[in-house]
Amino acid sequence: MRALSAILGLTLLTLAAPAVGQRSAQELDRLQAERGDERARALTLRRQAAEAEREMVALDARLSRLSGAADVENDRIAGQRARLNELGRRERLLARERADEAAVLGRLLSALQLMSRDPPPPLLIPADDAIDTVRASILIRAVTPQVQRRARSLADRQAEIGRLRREAALQSEALFTAESDRLNRRAEIESLRARRASLAASLDAQADRADRAASTLEDRIRALGGRIDDAAPEPRPAIALLPGGRERLAAPVGGAPVQRFSQASPGWIWRPSARAEVAAPAPATVAFSGSLTGWGEVVILDLGPGWRLVLAGMEVRTVAEGQRVTEGQSVGEMPRGEGGDLYLELRREDRPVNPAPFLD
Repeated sequence: MRALSAILGLTLLTLAAPAVGQRSAQELDRLQAERGDERARALTLRRQAAEAEREMVALDARLSRLSGAADVENDRIAGQRARLNELGRRERLLARERADEAAVLGRLLSALQLMSRDPPPPLLIPADDAIDTVRASILIRAVTPQVQRRARSLADRQAEIGRLRREAALQSEALFTAESDRLNRRAEIESLRARRASLAASLDAQADRADRAASTLEDRIRALGGRIDDAAPEPRPAIALLPGGRERLAAPVGGAPVQRFSQASPGWIWRPSARAEVAAPAPATVAFSGSLTGWGEVVILDLGPGWRLVLAGMEVRTVAEGQRVTEGQSVGEMPRGEGGDLYLELRREDRPVNPAPFLD
């Protein structure tokens, strides 16, 4: 791409500034090509940042719809809880009534049992108590059907309350599950929105750097007597918004990195245990597999248009160039003994970018 831009720049330069010397023409050609690359890169980055921001707007709309649905669900849950509270209150009242009735029924049943199963011999009843005994027997026999009806009614009511409580408990469990699912969906969308915001900020920052680099190149072009072409840069080949089209990349080894992306380090560094396996963070094609002086064994993964991921510092490589790997598949092993540092660098258009939006 850079060589092609250099050729195009040389052609434009020959037409626009034939008076400059051969050496100046070559330098202007290189500067024009680099400036064109930076402007085109900045334009692509800003378009993708705008795409990420549009997706954030769509995610905000989804969150809003979830909030509206949450209000409806909350009303249903509140109504269900009120129903459960009312059932509990009815059950407690019924329990007290049953306790009172049980005491009465107990005494009556005791009397009935005494009169029906073991009536006292007539000769043992004093004359004064005989009439009372007969009256009591008549009264008990008269009240027994009513007591039986009340007992059956209470039993039926208790059974109905039990059925309603079981039904309400099942409905409450279903509502709780629905609420949990909704909260999980909300958390997932909020996490996705946060990653999109981080990605958009990263793309804007890269675009700003590309614009500043282009401006610096324009100053150098003017100093050499060249002209600045104000035409809009040609669109670049399509570059994927996400590496491998994925929101998340898996960490190549366990544990937290000991060093993160910064001005001092264009990548992340882990210090895993000895002989730890290094896993592919995403499905990819192996673009390079070999040894590099000072870097140990190195594997470079192609994550789709415009994206590369570098893994360096291994002692053993387990993949070959051109091979397809899946997420989690081993691509190498760390050294024996004290282990070593595993270096990961995420590159977009052959420039390192912060992998935090995809690995955090």
